[in-house]
Parts: sequence; C-alpha cells; structure tokens
Amino acid sequence: MSNKKNHKQHIPKKQKAKAKAGGKIVVGKLDISRAGLGFVAVPGEEQDVLVRPDDMLNAFNGDEVKVRITYVSGKGRPEGVITEVVKRIQTEFTGKLDVSDKFAFLLPDNQKVRTDIFIPLQALNGGRNGERAIARVVEWPSGSKNPVGEVVEVLTNERENEIAMKSILTEAGFPLRFSDDALEEAARIPDVLDSAEIKKRKDCRDVLTFTIDPVDAKDFDDAISIRPLKGGYYEVGVHIADVSYYVPPDTELDKEAYERATSVYLPDRVLPMLPEHISNVLCSLRPHEDKFTFSAIFQINKEAKIKQYWIGRTVIHSDRRFTYEEAQQVIETGQGDHAEAVLLLHEISQKLRTERFKKGAINFSSQEVRFKLDENGVPIGLEIKESKEANQLIEELMLLANKTVAGFVEKRTVNNSPIPFPYRVHDVPNEDKLAVFAAFASRFGYKFNLNDPDKIARSFNEMLANVQGKPEQHVLEQLGIRTMAKAIYTTDNIGHYGLGFDSYCHFTSPIRRYPDVMVHRIVQQCIEEKVKVDKKMETKCRHCSDQERKAMEAERSANKYKQVEYMQQFIGDVFDAVISGVSTFGFWAETVAHKCEGLVSVADLADLDEFTFLESDYALVGLHTGRRFRIGDKVQIQVTAASLEKRQIDFGYVPDKPVKENKAKSSRQKKTPAAPKATAAPKTRNSKKK
Repeated sequence: MSNKKNHKQHIPKKQKAKAKAGGKIVVGKLDISRAGLGFVAVPGEEQDVLVRPDDMLNAFNGDEVKVRITYVSGKGRPEGVITEVVKRIQTEFTGKLDVSDKFAFLLPDNQKVRTDIFIPLQALNGGRNGERAIARVVEWPSGSKNPVGEVVEVLTNERENEIAMKSILTEAGFPLRFSDDALEEAARIPDVLDSAEIKKRKDCRDVLTFTIDPVDAKDFDDAISIRPLKGGYYEVGVHIADVSYYVPPDTELDKEAYERATSVYLPDRVLPMLPEHISNVLCSLRPHEDKFTFSAIFQINKEAKIKQYWIGRTVIHSDRRFTYEEAQQVIETGQGDHAEAVLLLHEISQKLRTERFKKGAINFSSQEVRFKLDENGVPIGLEIKESKEANQLIEELMLLANKTVAGFVEKRTVNNSPIPFPYRVHDVPNEDKLAVFAAFASRFGYKFNLNDPDKIARSFNEMLANVQGKPEQHVLEQLGIRTMAKAIYTTDNIGHYGLGFDSYCHFTSPIRRYPDVMVHRIVQQCIEEKVKVDKKMETKCRHCSDQERKAMEAERSANKYKQVEYMQQFIGDVFDAVISGVSTFGFWAETVAHKCEGLVSVADLADLDEFTFLESDYALVGLHTGRRFRIGDKVQIQVTAASLEKRQIDFGYVPDKPVKENKAKSSRQKKTPAAPKATAAPKTRNSKKK
C-alpha cells in the first residue's frame, strides 16, 4: 500500500546546505496546514517557523518540537528543519482500516495527520478491512515513513456521533482510557476510611454539612458546613475532597492525572481526569458517608466579616445532597430541609459578593446553553440555565476558600524566597483591544475611563449594570468578555484582575483539575513546615494551562458538532438571528430560537454590495451603499447547509423577508414521530468553579 499522506516536496539546495551547516535552535508547537506545510509557533517570536513536509522528522500536528533555523526570507519568514520531538501531544487516532493479507494501515480521519499508521496484523485487535477504529501509536522507527500502531478499539458498530466525540477527544490529545497500571492502583485503594488517619484529622462529622451541585452531578468534590458560635459568629466550613491523600506523587495515577491535567466536559459525556472509582466513589462527598477532606474553616458573621480561619485536613459526613434547584427553592420560599442554615449561608454569600464587586471584581453574567439529548446522544432541544442565588452561594464560598489558601501560601517563604506555587492569575485587559471596545460601547452611550485598572473595572461594572434588558446587552457582554485576558496558572503572582483579588489559586476542584491537587500538597507541606521546593512548578503550570485550553477547544468543537447535528432538520428554514462575529470573509449569526451559530459568506452578500471589514466598528461595510452588518445587529437568515464532516453551518442572508419558520416547522412535525425521551447531559462546569 502506498503512503497516501506522505508527499515529497522539492527543497532548494541552498536550504539543504544551510540545514547541514546548522543554525539557531528554537522550541515551539507544530501546526500542520491542510496543504501539508508545518508552522512552528515559538513563544516570544513574532513569526512562525515554516517547516516543509520532508523536514518534519516524525512529528504530528500539535507536537512540541525543536527546530533548527535554516533560512530566513527577505520578509523575515524563518524556515527550518525539525530535529527532535520534545513532547508527543496526540498518540491515539481515529480512522479507517486498510487491511491486506500481509499488513494493515489506519488511514486517519484528521487531514492534518500527514501519514498513515502501520498496523501489524497481530495488533489489529479484531479489526477488519474497511472498519473504523482507534489506533495508538507505539513507536516511530528511525528512517521509517510510517509510525507503528495498535488498534485499541473497533468503532464499526458505533454511531457516527459517538465516533465524532471520540475523535474530538483524541485530536485534542486526551487518551480515552486509563492504563491498566493506573486502574489497578485505583482498585487497590480501600473504600473504608483508615482509623489511624481519622485520628490525625480535625473531626467535623458532627457539624451540619451538605453539598449543592447540578442535578446530574456524580462527583461531589465540595461540601459546606455551618454551626453557630458565640458573639454572633458562625463557623462556616468549605470542605474539598482530599484527592492528594488517595493519589500520592509519582504513582501511575498521579502521572496520568498530570498528563490529562483536567476533566473534559462534552455535551454527552465527561472524560474524567481520574478513574471513576476515585472521582465518583472514593472522593465524591456523597450524602451519609464519612469522607476525607481538605478544609478551609472560617469564623464569620452575617456581615461577612471574618474573625479568623483554619486550614487543614478533616473528616466530614454530608447530611444532605441538594441540587441547585432545591437550594434555590429554599432561598426563595424560606422553607425546606435545613432552611435556616441555607438562608444564613445565602445572606453571608451575598455580602461577600457585594464586597467583592466594591473592591473591583467585574460582574460578567453567564448563561449556560445545553442541549437536551435522546438516548442516542442526538439533540432534540435545548435549555438555558442562568446563575441564580443558589449558584452564587456556592460560588462565593469557593472563591473565599481559593483566595484564602493562596494568601496563606503567599505569606510563607523557603530560604527567604517565595514558595513555587500554582497561582491562578488574570492580567489586565490589552490596551489596544480595550480602546476598540470602549469606542464601540460609546456608540451606545456607555463611557469608559481607561486611566487605570480600577477605573476600567468600575466602567465595566457600570456598563454591565446599565445594559441589562437592552437590545445591545448580549453583544456588549460577549465583546467585553473577549476583551479580557485569559486566566492562566503561573508561579508569578500578578493577582486576578477579573475577580479583584491580589492572590488567588484553585483549591476547590481536585477531582477534575490537577492544579488543585498540587495546591493541596503544597498547603499540607506548609502546615507541616516541610516545604519541598519544586523547581519544575512553572513548567507544570504551563502544561496545566495548555491542557485547559485544549479541553475548552474540544468542548467548543463538540458543542459545534451538536449544533450542526441539531440544525440539519431545519435546512431551508428562515429564522431570526443576531450577528455574533464579523470577519473579512463574512459574518457569523446566532439563531435566537436555538442559540446555534452559522456563517453568512460575503459571497452571499454580493448582490447587495461589495463589503469590507471595519475592525473598529466590528462590522462589514458596503463600499457603495454604506450598508453595515455589525455585531449585535438583528438579521434574518436561511439555513442552507449543515455539514457534520466540517462541523459547520452555512446561513444565507434573507433581506427584509417575514419569517416563515413556524409553518415549515409545523408541517415537518406532522410527519415526524414523537421525539425520544431526553436523557440528562453530564455535569458541566458551573459558576462555583472559577
């Protein structure tokens, strides 16, 4: 069989000579275009390094690689040769099997994979010619054009949307299964709490404790407790699953958790950071079970004034599991289980929230749009969930714990130096982006003071308060979020601008985030005064930030797939929509009814005018008519295509036509059988996990 994706390309002799002579070596991430060219993004460098197909060694798309610069064009574009794969990002690939009598290949679905994977016949694992499968690359022998792999799962009997979800995860570099060694370690952990360990901990089992989580949650990684003290104070505890007790450093469990660094939440599944026996059983703070936790316990009054706090390992017993809806009902009616405790915590959390915004936190609201799925994972509807007081109750207590733990570690030193620690930081907005946004917001009458970060935050909050319920609310909220910097993990504590905190970390979700596990370990070392300086902490922070970004990209890809899957039934229908993005080649619009986004190409607008992109106005502008398509504008669109392969919805612009969707939809529903019963989507991130 020919190596279908391995293309030869002529390289100038001059360039080859320079390659042999050597040159500057840089390290970066490889991105392979559909045309087969590679571009290595190097931190701190303005331009990517171009790598031609024959110079990619054995690198895959997304790998971290070393590149020797061999040539720099007159325009400053460097070209190079990959000399080493520093870190392999993706090891599992979905594709189609091509099997002959003597050998087999997996033809990867991802067009950015430039070569097929050789599969020895004894490694087919039952796979047959023409079947879909997942293969794991086990080696890439020196001098070979093809990597060698083994089939780990045959997908022929799987639904297409099931294959798509698995493909999205593997393309992002997340393994679909844990190693046998990791699973064996998890299975060996006893379910019964060790009595000797209980004696070492603060016993909180006699304090009223409960969890509040989404209705479909399975891993309860945080609980709260409350009891009255003298003098108008209360003891409020934030109790977090003690994952670090069950997952010691350098075990197989720990190594795999670090490599994943996060759980990944897709519309129809969760790919956990830890095996389910740990995340859903051992560490899940389930009601009526004793559990080991790591806690931050506060003495606090109704005005949210903190007298003192304590941090350490505990054992708890959850008395009640609330859903957010159940807790919200208690807040709204004043009645229900543990109503007095819930209402007290609600009062305290609202005071914490008010104080936080006074000190400069930015009050971006959030909506969570989730698809309702049938038993085959096919979208049959959607629901919009907003953050209410029950969500805010948990959110504020988690923020308090995270901030307090970060401040606790920040005050300590080792050999007069700060302890390397994974802070969660958020930088001030980019000045250029902010100036463009402020100019845009001013057209709606909202003025921004850009003189310093505090005044910028106040300007944002004033705008967010005044825009509520107005037509421009959605667009200004979304553009405001895009203006913000991205939060990352780093040992350089510059504070968290969006939350208004000088110090912040992630302590409250160790079941699904590896930085929280690292935080727990360092905090315990501080408590014991046995701090071990980790010189690789910044590298670990960067890895966790990268994995978080990949998980978010995978989640966006999966959501887009479900949008396409859902909108296939509406081809030809016309809907109201709002322009959600603009570029040189068209604008994106989001349907009001479904919150699904599609592209209207400039080619589709050719009959109206010739359009140019005006970045300062977030708009396409007609050169002759002055007609504008601007972010936030209401438009009518027609669904023209929905491609699952491309994960793309195409819209056509409908100029000033009445919407006829109801009639079309009604007609179609008469011919369609009743929708299958919806199944709950898995637990997703929510407001308490900042």
